[in-house]
Amino acid sequence: MVNAVVRGLAAAALAVLPVLAPAPAQAAETLPLADAVAGLPVALESRDGYDRNKFRHWNTGDDPADGCNTRAEVLLHEAITPPTVSAGCRLGGGSWYSYYDATVVTAAAGLDIDHMVPLAEAWDSGASAWTAQRREAYANDQGAEASLVAVTARSNRSKADQDPAQWLPPATAVHCRYIGEWVATKLRWNLTVDEVELTALQDAAAGCPGQTVTYEPVP
Repeated sequence: MVNAVVRGLAAAALAVLPVLAPAPAQAAETLPLADAVAGLPVALESRDGYDRNKFRHWNTGDDPADGCNTRAEVLLHEAITPPTVSAGCRLGGGSWYSYYDATVVTAAAGLDIDHMVPLAEAWDSGASAWTAQRREAYANDQGAEASLVAVTARSNRSKADQDPAQWLPPATAVHCRYIGEWVATKLRWNLTVDEVELTALQDAAAGCPGQTVTYEPVP
């Protein structure tokens, strides 16, 4: 009888315990550009200790079984005319639209895969404190359309590691889009801005009243 009572009390105690479920992934959020800029954390930047090799890329991409690395997967995803894919994920033919300079490119070799927020800028803005695994995830991020973009090698190398206070795409018609994608990437990865960058983004947002920013934070 005593054992039955004890078992009953134990069952009752378990019944009132909360059920612990995994925390849900953060949902994507869409904001007006000005509000998104206002949500960026502000901090001083430092490039101390930066080395591009601390961001491993290109890895085996989103589908390790396809034999293509991240660069090739982005090219396949962004092609406006699909290329042929041969052994070793060699791409032939195809065409791409580089929105930075409004240019159609018909050879994969003429394209760079740009990190919307360059690796050096990411380092300055918080990635210096990340683990190697998180930096690799950042360098190969295909989870957001804006993170990696196929553009002409010329435009990408003109941009280098500059932020929007220093560089904007040659095609002026896409400046609002570019600023929105820059801000989305910084918010997605919880990267900071410095005061000069913030001022440039605020000024740009004032000239882009219809631009929105959609981002899904990376845990």
